[in-house]
Amino acid sequence: MSLEIAHPCVILTGGPGGGKTSLIEALRKRGFDCVDEVGRAIIQQEVETGGDALPWANKERFKQKMFDAQLKAYEERGDGKVVFFDRGLLDTLAYAKLEGLTITDEMVQMAKEVRFHHKVFITPPWEEIYSQDEERKQDFAEAVRTYEHMADIYREYGYTVVDLPKNSVEERVEFILNQL
Repeated sequence: MSLEIAHPCVILTGGPGGGKTSLIEALRKRGFDCVDEVGRAIIQQEVETGGDALPWANKERFKQKMFDAQLKAYEERGDGKVVFFDRGLLDTLAYAKLEGLTITDEMVQMAKEVRFHHKVFITPPWEEIYSQDEERKQDFAEAVRTYEHMADIYREYGYTVVDLPKNSVEERVEFILNQL
């Protein structure tokens, strides 16, 4: 599917367990380029290698690895076609605020310079589909707090935050594409 929009980098964000990964997979099946969540990949890699850049071990290192990986994903995004990102740079800043971690001047500057589509799609907390796993250890209350921090930080940086409806993956994908 072809989609022409002013800025081709589109963010899907929200608290854990809101359905972002399912949306990314559905968009990928429709032929869109997608960038998977870097946090989950970092957790998997750190667990495999015995590293400590984990949200339950060394949150500062985890935060920095996420920021660097998000920046790299943005820089490698391709040829101007629409790309859907499972989270973005500002998600790392929201995580840092949520956890009381350091946000460097460089992070703030990069967050101001590296711009995505002005509409950011956010998955609201949805207890009926929420589940924990090996990489997602947060409880539902923390998922709600994460959602609130995500929405706040994107608004703070001038983005329009669009709540996704709580319906099927296909209906959500149609909603996103219609909004763009």
